[in-house]
Amino acid sequence: MKNSKLTHVNHEGKVHMVNVLPKEKSLRTARAQGFIALNTHTLELIREDKIKKGSVLTTASLAGIQAAKQCSTLIPLCHNIPLSQADVSFTWHPNGIEVSAVVSCIGPTGVEMEALTAVSVALLTIYDMCKAVDKEMEINNIRLIEKTKTKTD
Repeated sequence: MKNSKLTHVNHEGKVHMVNVLPKEKSLRTARAQGFIALNTHTLELIREDKIKKGSVLTTASLAGIQAAKQCSTLIPLCHNIPLSQADVSFTWHPNGIEVSAVVSCIGPTGVEMEALTAVSVALLTIYDMCKAVDKEMEINNIRLIEKTKTKTD
């Protein structure tokens, strides 16, 4: 097993924000996914744009993108990163909707928290917009699928 060290704890055992200044800037990309289980009636209402609060997937997409941009205000030790891309997409399933997010930047630290936050908030937005018609929704399987780092010149 690899020897892991908590990077957000200093030599005195106190929490601190990691100094990324010495790190080289690289192209950073992260992809995350999650799922919301919905009943067939709710899926039909979303597909037909008949949810009273408005267009569910458009709103969830915007919420996810906004969440990626606000990640450092939500997670205390997360760096404020100038994002180059934040994209939220949806895949229909017979029992729900899979939400995916791809986030990228050129910077000294990864964007996995931004991708995970985008997925989480998009899923919560779907839940919020549909809670009046579906009392059995379930959000699950939020996870990081991939993260990459490519050196830039």
